[in-house]
Parts: sequence; C-alpha cells; structure tokens
Amino acid sequence: MVFVSIGSIIAVIILVIYLLFFLPAQQAKNTVDDFYAYEQEARYSSSWDMFHPKMKEKFSRNHYMQDRAHVFMNHFEVKTFDYSLSRAKRIKKWQMTEEGEELDVYKITVTKDYGGKYGNFKMIKDVFATKEEGEWWILWDYKTGEEVSP
Repeated sequence: MVFVSIGSIIAVIILVIYLLFFLPAQQAKNTVDDFYAYEQEARYSSSWDMFHPKMKEKFSRNHYMQDRAHVFMNHFEVKTFDYSLSRAKRIKKWQMTEEGEELDVYKITVTKDYGGKYGNFKMIKDVFATKEEGEWWILWDYKTGEEVSP
C-alpha cells in the first residue's frame, strides 16, 4: 500500500502551479495568449496596450484599431478567428529592427485560423514577448520587409 501525505500532495500542487504560471516561458506564452484573446474579441485598444514601447512608436492606438478592424473584418469579412500557440523559446539577444537594441525575449509562433469571404485560411506569425521593469510586452519582427510608418 502506498501512503501519500497531505504535505506531499500540497507540494505537488504548488509545483504544478509554479510551472504553469510563474516560469518566464509560461508567463511569456500567457502574455501572447492574452494579446490574441483581445484580438479575437476585436478589443484592439487592449491589445495595443500590450505592445512594447518600441512597437507603440510604429503606429498610434487609433491607427492600429482602425487598421485591424478594416483589414480583417472589412476586406476578409471575418468575424473572429481561432488561434494556437507554440511552445515559448527563449532568445537571449534578439532585435526588433536591424538597428534595435538587443532584448531577451521569448518567441511564440501563433497560428490563426480564419473563415471568411475568401474561404478558410491560416496566418502564421512569430510573436515575441519580453519582460521589462516587471511588465510583459509584445513585439513583432521588423528586420525584413518594409517598416510601417507611424
């Protein structure tokens, strides 16, 4: 007969909670999940708030809100989307732009599944999360292609 003490069960529960919520990789993934939950609900102002300050220099809140709604809802006639997230992978020296400062980030690949006027399609995007001064922030990669002017 195996005897398991209440203390052992509590220790396992605490360990599981720690692994699920407090490890940096999981916190990064939770941040990206929160961001896309806002996007899924068309709460673009809330998702914009989660951008790293360098991202907020790329476009104003109003521009972001109008663009997101316009492109996805108007052009594609999409009401919402489903999404999945990969495991978070740490990158210790990552840059948002060619000249950008090096950041310690977690890369999470987001796959969004849409159904709209032009049929079903997927959008796959690498998203980066970093923690600065106790806050988690969202970043996108701008090292290739044209940059969006503010």
